[in-house]
Amino acid sequence: MSDHRESSSPAPASETERSLFGEILDWMLAPLLFVWPLSIAFTHYFANNVANYPYDQALREHVTAIARQVKLVNGKPLLSLPASARAMLRADETDSVYFHVLGAGGKFLAGDKDLPASVPASGMSLTDAIVPGEVYMRDAEFKGQDLRMAYTYLAEPAMARAQWVLIEVGETTEKRSQLANKIVASVILPQFIIIPLAVMLVWFGLSRGLRPLTRLRQTIEAREPDDLSPIATRRVPEELEPLVEAFNEMLDRVQRSVSAQQRFVADAAHQMRTPLTGLKTQAQFAMRETDPEALRHALRQIATGVDRAGRLINQLLTLARTEGGEAAQQKHEPLDLVDLIRDVVTEWVPVAIEKNIDLGFESDKSAMISGNPFLLQELAKNLVDNALRYTPAGGHVTCRIVANQATVLLEVEDDGVGISEEQAELVFERFYRADDATTEGSGLGLAIVQEIAMQHDSRASLRPNPRGRGAVARIAFATWHPPVPPPPPPDDFSELYRQSPPIGP
Repeated sequence: MSDHRESSSPAPASETERSLFGEILDWMLAPLLFVWPLSIAFTHYFANNVANYPYDQALREHVTAIARQVKLVNGKPLLSLPASARAMLRADETDSVYFHVLGAGGKFLAGDKDLPASVPASGMSLTDAIVPGEVYMRDAEFKGQDLRMAYTYLAEPAMARAQWVLIEVGETTEKRSQLANKIVASVILPQFIIIPLAVMLVWFGLSRGLRPLTRLRQTIEAREPDDLSPIATRRVPEELEPLVEAFNEMLDRVQRSVSAQQRFVADAAHQMRTPLTGLKTQAQFAMRETDPEALRHALRQIATGVDRAGRLINQLLTLARTEGGEAAQQKHEPLDLVDLIRDVVTEWVPVAIEKNIDLGFESDKSAMISGNPFLLQELAKNLVDNALRYTPAGGHVTCRIVANQATVLLEVEDDGVGISEEQAELVFERFYRADDATTEGSGLGLAIVQEIAMQHDSRASLRPNPRGRGAVARIAFATWHPPVPPPPPPDDFSELYRQSPPIGP
């Protein structure tokens, strides 16, 4: 026999709670951590350029100094480079300096014989790329070391290109690397202090900036459980005002719902007290009665009281559902109001016959609206019941539907006791009764009608009958029209051609 136990598993990462503080901190620091390596790379690149500039200038001066020692006589180079000049070139303590002078056809004249000769950049020929007397820079490699080289060509106006004299001076890059590293270090090292300090300042700033959220949370936590008053927005930051306003709107809806529930409970208790008291009285009377006929009368009274209490309970439940918003969540659908009202009238015909009232229905065509069938049946039942209840025997009650392109009008007309203009504004309040105490009723029927009408974007009215006797209840609904489908695409290009206008004359 196996033992089945429910195992708790951690929530998925997408459903776990996220800290707003951590979220903001991540989005602020992530770009910084991404940009920092790029900053180091750019700093290193520009540091190399800065470090090259002064040493390139020195190389240009060396090339120019050697070029002054070369004389061209009848197209032939004559080099007179004293030993002191050669010693000066070799005097660098950090880097090694090399040079050579090459004559026509690359013939070695002086300097370091193994030093690689210059080649015009980008594969261009000497004729196209080089201007005599200009100093050019290039990078090379010699004896396993990187070189930075400066070179120039010497020539007379009548000399052929192949006879030009090449002078080159090369220097290893140790001083340049040291200077570039110093520049990079001077820029990067302070960042190791600045960035942690910036993170601390961001942390402190976020803590201060999110303090209103903490105050708001403390304010809500300090409230009493039954305190549904709105939150004051006086000290709330501008960014939090929409959230607080939405929360206040929710509190207002909850307050209305709680008030409706409390009102319903109070009204239900008040209204049920009378029928329950009557039932108890009739039951006590029946318990003391010995006459069979009187006992049957008491039992009939009890049955009638039970029916009244049952109807009151049903009406209270219907009113609670409509007021509590449950009905608003039910989906509306297209329906024919003529069929719905005809079914309701048919259902109430036996009651009308028992009261000797002529109950009729008038409509000449269908009337489509969008609504909830169950709620609209409750609305129609309460209107018919109200009309039958206030119409004496021999009277007439007519349900009528008048429809046009925009509106479907439901009317329930009677020739009963009628209603005054003053009472017409009060009859839709709960438990209000415009008649004397002898007429049965709870005063909830028309309140239910008004609630259901409002759920269908309408309002109910009850006015004196313009024919002089009785009253007329009216509710106007918007006519439902089916959506227009888009035109179908043409079957082929010939159909499209027939539909398109001609082009040209």
